[in-house]
Amino acid sequence: MPSRKFADGEVVMGRWPGSVLYYEVQVSSYDDVAHLYTVKYKDGTELALKESDIRSLSSFKHRKSQSSSSSPSRRSSSRSRSRSRSPGRAARGRRRSSSQSREHKEDKKKTVQETSLVPLKPSENNTRSYNGEPESNERNDTSFISLEQKFKPDLDIERVLEQYSLRPRKEEKKREEIYSEKKIFETIKTIEKAPSKTKELEFGGRIGTFMMIFFLPATVFYLLLVCKQDDPSILNFPPPLPALESLWETRVFGVFLLWFALQALFYLLPIGKVVEGLPLSSGKKLQYRINGFYAFIFTAAIIGTLLYFQLELHYLYDHFMQFAVSAAVFSMGLSIFLYIRSLKAPEEELAPSGNSGYLVYDFFIGHELNPRIGSFDLKYFCELRPGLIGWVVINLAMLLAEMKIHNLSMPSLAMILVNSFQLLYVVDALWNEEAVLTTMDITHDGFGFMLAFGDLVWVPFVYSLQAFYLVGHPTTISWPAAVAITILNCIGYYIFRSANSQKNNFRRNPADPKLAYLKFIPTATGKGLLVTGWWGFVRHPNYLGDIIMALAWSLPCGFSHILPYFYVIYFICLLVHREARDEHHCKQKYGLAWEKYCQRVPYRIFPYIY
Repeated sequence: MPSRKFADGEVVMGRWPGSVLYYEVQVSSYDDVAHLYTVKYKDGTELALKESDIRSLSSFKHRKSQSSSSSPSRRSSSRSRSRSRSPGRAARGRRRSSSQSREHKEDKKKTVQETSLVPLKPSENNTRSYNGEPESNERNDTSFISLEQKFKPDLDIERVLEQYSLRPRKEEKKREEIYSEKKIFETIKTIEKAPSKTKELEFGGRIGTFMMIFFLPATVFYLLLVCKQDDPSILNFPPPLPALESLWETRVFGVFLLWFALQALFYLLPIGKVVEGLPLSSGKKLQYRINGFYAFIFTAAIIGTLLYFQLELHYLYDHFMQFAVSAAVFSMGLSIFLYIRSLKAPEEELAPSGNSGYLVYDFFIGHELNPRIGSFDLKYFCELRPGLIGWVVINLAMLLAEMKIHNLSMPSLAMILVNSFQLLYVVDALWNEEAVLTTMDITHDGFGFMLAFGDLVWVPFVYSLQAFYLVGHPTTISWPAAVAITILNCIGYYIFRSANSQKNNFRRNPADPKLAYLKFIPTATGKGLLVTGWWGFVRHPNYLGDIIMALAWSLPCGFSHILPYFYVIYFICLLVHREARDEHHCKQKYGLAWEKYCQRVPYRIFPYIY
């Protein structure tokens, strides 16, 4: 028996989950492990169906023609001729015929036969189209009211027959009772697709990811070398290169390993609540301990104690390049380890974005979705702990280095602003640590070089670029300018935090009375797309707040050089690219509902601009 019956790209009839209705779909792919076909409906919705729920167009039409050719009159006449051989048989035939007629009428009232659903062309009075969603476009209640509570059954049938031309299998002109909207909503759910081969390659595919493995470390080292020069102009290329032996120091690497181990110890402490993440493709939910803020408090206590005993954090500034090299070497080693162990991971534990079969691409994106050693989740740990908390420690070291190098009794106003703004950002992320479980990094991307290098190298050593710049290039700003920059940062933070809180609260409890003012578009997955509040303003208001804050972090550095604004430029490019990835995934997941949402909220990040 062949492993699959339908080929990729073939147009077939697929049964909509939870109903008896068949729609014309196109086969996208086939999963040999789960034995599921990924099919795409005309509205863009993608589902995974069993082979028993799919029929070829030819067989579907053939069964219809058979049912229509075997009309009741021809079957009854045939039975009459065969049974008229004896009077007794003819009498029994008449009794059976009458009883069968009654059963047929009762059957019409109780069940819906399998049909071929063909939507009528829109007219002036009929412009609605069904996409597996409730009929209402926007709602501000959290319960989808059944149709029986709003309409009478005859109005229900009239509404459906007005929209569709129904052709039953056994009798072409027969009209059946249609399932209520409540039953459709409760039974139709998107089937989670089991992990299959990644077909759509991002970041330039194999060639692009191969180049980024070298380009990302080179960018970090270039920025740090330029920032250390007397004239930190990015046009001074290439910057003076140090001797290779000066870039590595075993003691520095040992300090980095000690830092990583210390944060791992804090992560393993049995403090903080344990929460469940989003369901995986297998339906399983992983558990995560939320104690990042406690780790930050413990780290602050240790750093404070060391400063009390006159530990020189100036050592971090003096060996900043060596620390970056140590972090890069460690992240590369960790990435190699992650890829090797992912080769033995079960199919259902692989990342949907990093299972292409190409070594370099999967190594960069991450082959395994949630690599764990026991209960220790490597990706979740690296996402917020060593790099993010290390970013604050680096900023503090730069502040102390500025005071020592320039013989200041207190840090400059520009340095205070940079440290304060970025400290607020880190504390907010750790305080709201649970929110990271719904991000694309956790739910979609695997843990490979991209996230390992980003978490351990890019975040602490590039995000601290403003503080590093101010040590060697002090900038004086006035108090009115400082107040204006602070207000700008507060506006960005307010948009960022309130938008994220609004989304997370709605996901956690849509029935919360405090959220009753929010309107949303219901989808076939059971989730709602917010069209009021911040998410009705632009599609990604949290990105807008993030960019505003990034600008506020760079402004204290003045306008002498563009180098301190690298973070803003990079961040805009990053979020625009991430928004495009979100757009692609949401369109596949929500289908026509996402198109309605985009019409309702046309701007992506910047209102009236983009």
